[in-house]
Amino acid sequence: MTSHEPAGYDCPFCALQAGRYNERNRPDDVVAVTELAFARVSPRWWPANPGALLVVPRRHVENLYDLPEADGHAVWDLTKLVAGAVRAAYGCDGTSIRQHNEPAGGQDVWHLHVHVFPRYADDRLYERHRESVYAAPEERLPFAQLVSAELSLPTTF
Repeated sequence: MTSHEPAGYDCPFCALQAGRYNERNRPDDVVAVTELAFARVSPRWWPANPGALLVVPRRHVENLYDLPEADGHAVWDLTKLVAGAVRAAYGCDGTSIRQHNEPAGGQDVWHLHVHVFPRYADDRLYERHRESVYAAPEERLPFAQLVSAELSLPTTF
């Protein structure tokens, strides 16, 4: 497959696992860690859907095309758990799952990840992409605590 990852790319998901943090990449964002995958609160939020999460393979894999089968199963298994935890913890009306591949597919981080969005009636999630903003760590923390408590899985690498 063709890679779109630029030379010298500093992958935020690999940095998080390696203990390198910044404003958008904090250890408190992590809600679950398994052998092959982890989940974290996303730093990017849509107006009516705060507390969205990302489920990520621990191995650096750019996209779905290159994802080893075992890692794919681990990501999907954790995605299912996270979606249920989001539904229970947030009291939302439902969830949406989304994953992007390559620039034309909307991918802008070069490590595969699955979005888990809390959904509410008439939230217009798919119409409000340009309105998304980055949430501060202190805004993300309560959401991480709610989902983490619901999952009861390890939260450290």
